[in-house]
Amino acid sequence: MKHLMLCSIGIMLGGLVLLSCERPTQPPNPNLPPHTKLANVPSEGDTIFPLATINWTGGDEDGFVARYQYRYFTYHLAPGSTTTWVVYDSTNWYDTTATSVTVAFNSNQDLNKQIFFVRAIDNEGAIDPNPISRVIYTTKASPPKTTIRVPANNSSVFALPQVGDWWEGIQLQFGAVDQTIGGKVVEYAWSVDGGPWHWGEDTSVIITPENFKSPVNGKHYIKVTSRNNTNLVDPVGDSISINLLVPTFEKNVLIIDETDEFNAPFITFNISDDSVDAFYSRIFPGADVWDYKAKGGMPPRDTLAHYKLILWHADDRPVSVPHKIAEQKNITIFTDYLRVGGKFLMSGWGILKSFAYEKNFPFTFPPGTFVYDFLHIRTVDETSLVGDCIGGAGTSSQFSSFRVDSAKLASFPYNGMLSQVNLITVPAGFTEGLYSYENLPNSPYVTYRGRYIALRYYGTTYDAVVLGFPMYFVRESDANTMAREILQSLNVQ
Repeated sequence: MKHLMLCSIGIMLGGLVLLSCERPTQPPNPNLPPHTKLANVPSEGDTIFPLATINWTGGDEDGFVARYQYRYFTYHLAPGSTTTWVVYDSTNWYDTTATSVTVAFNSNQDLNKQIFFVRAIDNEGAIDPNPISRVIYTTKASPPKTTIRVPANNSSVFALPQVGDWWEGIQLQFGAVDQTIGGKVVEYAWSVDGGPWHWGEDTSVIITPENFKSPVNGKHYIKVTSRNNTNLVDPVGDSISINLLVPTFEKNVLIIDETDEFNAPFITFNISDDSVDAFYSRIFPGADVWDYKAKGGMPPRDTLAHYKLILWHADDRPVSVPHKIAEQKNITIFTDYLRVGGKFLMSGWGILKSFAYEKNFPFTFPPGTFVYDFLHIRTVDETSLVGDCIGGAGTSSQFSSFRVDSAKLASFPYNGMLSQVNLITVPAGFTEGLYSYENLPNSPYVTYRGRYIALRYYGTTYDAVVLGFPMYFVRESDANTMAREILQSLNVQ
């Protein structure tokens, strides 16, 4: 019995000795590198557009793929060879966690050989030792060609130091033509005075004053470029210089004389150009004069920028063509001038009719027209060819009534009265009628009586006065009063 107990104790002690010893472990398995696989599009040896999307997948047997790297080599044919390719360019390895990439391959030759490589990297940093590759061929990619359309190079443009109610900045319009077959322009950029590039998809932008180097007044430089969908940027772009004109308005009145003395009734009554010029000089003393016909058109913007008020008169009666004031090139200059704070006065025979010369009257001007947007006149009519208007009644104490100079219109069809007067039947807001139509008590044209024949627009930036009759045929003493009262209303002294 004693012997058995000793044996049991010995076995227990031996077990304890065995339990107290650590068992040796096996060394860890080495990390296996990941593997990479390309999708089957594009196929090996395909000839494709220079912008291509390539897809791949990756796997790792003992972990997971953490990221990928890709690169490509570009080859071109050796000069004079149809079979020998020479390395032209290669990229570094690019990191990505995506499983696809859109590449704008270097493709500046008619045919370009591209070898694309991609490799997976696992969570322990192991790299696929055998990056998967694909050989494809790309057609030629050329950068786009960009052109500035507006403003014209070396042009003068009205500007202000800050934006306002009517002036938002300098309008820049441009476009581009892509020279890559099957390509398209996807983005444009503009820069001012060497400043930063502003990228976007619009081909028309407004450049505000803070983008120009100080001072705003003076010469500035604008450059544009574009990018196509092969990621090529126009290396040259287009550029212009423009002269920004911040108006000084240090002079009062510039008269633009468009009256054609070879039209009726001037030629009928043998009224000379000198007589018309002298008339306007007397009623607007100190005003400068620009002869539209003699000068070959409108004054340049850098001339207009000096004057508070532009007075345009076209007091002849147009027979076959409208007055030149209604030509779009002239309207563009007027609108630019008004947007920066100029004032405008126009007088003429059928002058509002000229803005819709081929239309039947009464006529309603639509939004987007100069008469609607800037003169704030909606509907206009025109009186008979036979003389009927004897003058205008002032509609307020600020404007005196006037009479027509019957001696200048003595014969038929005028009979001492004005004909074809423009009636402003529907004015818009912020306007005031200055004179209303007057005819003889026994006139058959009773519907004309009391209609506005002159209008003033009160604006936050500019003011405008429209006379629907030729001022030259107003009795001169009344014309003097009319001119003085209009100038006072416009704050031009």
